Amino acid sequence: MRAAYLIGSALLLVSCAKGGEPPEQQTGPNPQLPAIQQYLMPPMHVAGVTPWNGAMPKVAPGLRVTKFADGFKNVRSVYVLPNGDVLAVEPKGPSEPISRPKDIVVNFIQGFGHAKIQGGNRITLLRDTNNDGRADLRTTFIDGLNAPFGVALVGGDLYVANTDAIVRFPYTTGQTRIAAPGQVLTPLPGGPIDHHWTKSLVASPDGSKLYVGIGSNSNITENGMEAEKDRARIWEVDRATGAHRDYATGLRNPNGLSIHPATRQLWTVVNERDELGPDLVPDYMTSVQPGAFYGWPYSFWGQHVDPRVRPQRPDMVARAVMPDYSLSSHVAPLGMAFSYGAAMPAAYRAGAFVGEHGSWDRGHLNGYKVVYIPFANGRPSGKPVDVVTGFVDADGKARGRPVGVAIDRRGGLLIADDVGNAIWRVTGR
Repeated sequence: MRAAYLIGSALLLVSCAKGGEPPEQQTGPNPQLPAIQQYLMPPMHVAGVTPWNGAMPKVAPGLRVTKFADGFKNVRSVYVLPNGDVLAVEPKGPSEPISRPKDIVVNFIQGFGHAKIQGGNRITLLRDTNNDGRADLRTTFIDGLNAPFGVALVGGDLYVANTDAIVRFPYTTGQTRIAAPGQVLTPLPGGPIDHHWTKSLVASPDGSKLYVGIGSNSNITENGMEAEKDRARIWEVDRATGAHRDYATGLRNPNGLSIHPATRQLWTVVNERDELGPDLVPDYMTSVQPGAFYGWPYSFWGQHVDPRVRPQRPDMVARAVMPDYSLSSHVAPLGMAFSYGAAMPAAYRAGAFVGEHGSWDRGHLNGYKVVYIPFANGRPSGKPVDVVTGFVDADGKARGRPVGVAIDRRGGLLIADDVGNAIWRVTGR
């Protein structure tokens, strides 16, 4: 009865949730940061799920979108092999234990925005044999994985970041299935809580190192600091030995790890903390500086103190580095790909595409789209441009939600849609 009461209260909160300011005020290097709001129960609003039923995402002028493939089991990320084959990663995310009545309500509300198909814990290989922009060959490439997300190929070694380990598989160009058992390169922090379970992965330019994103085990340390051991950071992993070191810390949930093709700098998008208001805290995109601390849990957007954390750590706040670029609050960025070499109009060829999965912690929906951020001299140089929208219909229901993004061998933008269980392909007309 207590759970039912809490759920009823949460639904009431949804109907009266504060909407939030226009997101445009919070994009770029200097976002507006309003006063902190704290709640017993945060405002919650997530787009419920509805089928595409023949509809398509909308794209910016000069672009076209096609369905590359569909019928997946919770496709969350995409990876393009050198021969053009596309790997669709279909994880089944782990369930974390419920420790507070609030968790029951939050999980209940968030569940409305999730796909109803269980993940496959596999990777599917897709091949476009006739170059028409649609996959016509499809095989189960690797099966029996544990909540996989990130993929990286170095030479003949294919690395898969399961939620609890980086696993190495032998790979030969053109093969359509890997039957050989994987070898663990290094364990990763996983359960039993595993709050942020996705592990993004990218190789260093020389192939000697792997970088893996490891999200926090909570929103803001409510599971205790011991649960955050080795979390909220990016590891640098030696590919030869599996030894690792902290490359950067204080990153609540880093995803979309990517190497800038010109500067060779590591970049990431980060999901920031919730329950401080509809316009706090901005999710962001940033270059990753070796040894830097980005604030979580003690502060946000540089040295803005989060009052909920106990004990307070002014010494850590003083170290906190400000991110490069705000994407606005609660857009939940989960994918990023640099566009150099993309088959797009000139306006989209020198920047980054970001997949924004979409908000739940504000009254007016934010995200649920793919944006493009222009770059100049290796740095963001303008406002985000909406590239792919239409994931939310006129009734406020989500036909899809973008997650991982990648550039295919012919320069098309691939978008993993975990709610629509499809991969979309965007090119110039």
